[in-house]
Amino acid sequence: MIKVLWFLKRRDGISLIEFATWWEEHLHMIEDRQQPQLVRYTVNIRSSDDDLLAGRPEQDCDWDGVAEQWFESEDAFNEVYGRVAASETRQDTLNHVSRFERIVVREIEVIP
Repeated sequence: MIKVLWFLKRRDGISLIEFATWWEEHLHMIEDRQQPQLVRYTVNIRSSDDDLLAGRPEQDCDWDGVAEQWFESEDAFNEVYGRVAASETRQDTLNHVSRFERIVVREIEVIP
């Protein structure tokens, strides 16, 4: 099993509410085009531009959201992202973000 985290920063001129609305539509595009290889998918969208919680870092976070995707194998991931449909979802993403990055991670569950 591999897990990939995608970090997204909304494009200038798009409010956080507009960004969240777009992503809630976009996630269905991902779901439709990446199954059955995509076995789990979660999206985490910044809840507010103002983080007033204790322990807040001095600098604002660069990212407006993080998507988590699980695939059975690297082959399954490569199959999905090698498809023509991947360019459709990528273009939709590029229309709404100023930048995005990904990392492949090993998840360590601490509290189930």
